[in-house]
Amino acid sequence: MIRKFTTLLHHLENGILTITINRPEKLNALNAAVFTELDIAMDAVAENEAIRSVIITGAGQKAFVAGADISEFNSLDKNGAMDLSQRGQDIFAKIENSSKPVIAAVNGFALGGGCELAMACHFRIASFNAKFGQPEVNLGLIPGYGGTQRLTQLIGKGRAMELLMSANMIDAKSALQYGLVNLIIEPEDLLLKAVEILNNINSKAPLAVAGCISSVNASFDKQTNGFRHEVEAFGNCFDTADMKEGTAAFLEKRKANFTGK
Repeated sequence: MIRKFTTLLHHLENGILTITINRPEKLNALNAAVFTELDIAMDAVAENEAIRSVIITGAGQKAFVAGADISEFNSLDKNGAMDLSQRGQDIFAKIENSSKPVIAAVNGFALGGGCELAMACHFRIASFNAKFGQPEVNLGLIPGYGGTQRLTQLIGKGRAMELLMSANMIDAKSALQYGLVNLIIEPEDLLLKAVEILNNINSKAPLAVAGCISSVNASFDKQTNGFRHEVEAFGNCFDTADMKEGTAAFLEKRKANFTGK
């Protein structure tokens, strides 16, 4: 059971855990409490077998997450700032490397740390009123939670350089064109669509889904041979009951009943 939080709402239904960052009066800005509770929540995701997949979203109609809580920056020196950056990167890496699919459902502003949080998810869907950007240079800063790296991976070096240095926002249609989001949809249908997508993914073999996630992530890990990782993950699938069930179901022309074993 996931505990009660002060900055997050959560709801588990049919294997899908919806995590809502719940600071609408602050446009869901990321503060120390949000980081701590996201960290705890992602540990629960890993440990709870009832959770098959995750949606991360923000409360209210204005913002997914409008950025970091800048009021907490005033007391930081260089070392404190580096510690904050590392903590944010570690928590977002936990999301990115989750063996269970994590979708960002982005409604409204996803700026700064909010854009970085969305990019840490395995993919993103957005409402038509979504806005994305990394405006840190307006504060004399750069993104600190992995934004320079993931934005480049997702939209390419040239576009990432432009957005990072200009601090410009892009709308949902541009985000779709750039490959930052997978689809855009009406705000009232956003969570329903996320659930529909995850219901489909949850019908697949969980260990195979996890292997897809880890193998794709391996392609961006400079310490890992992604092709070799794929070979090993492919081989590991052959040791699973789900592989035997999936191939048998295919040959018998029936729907597979996967158990995650």
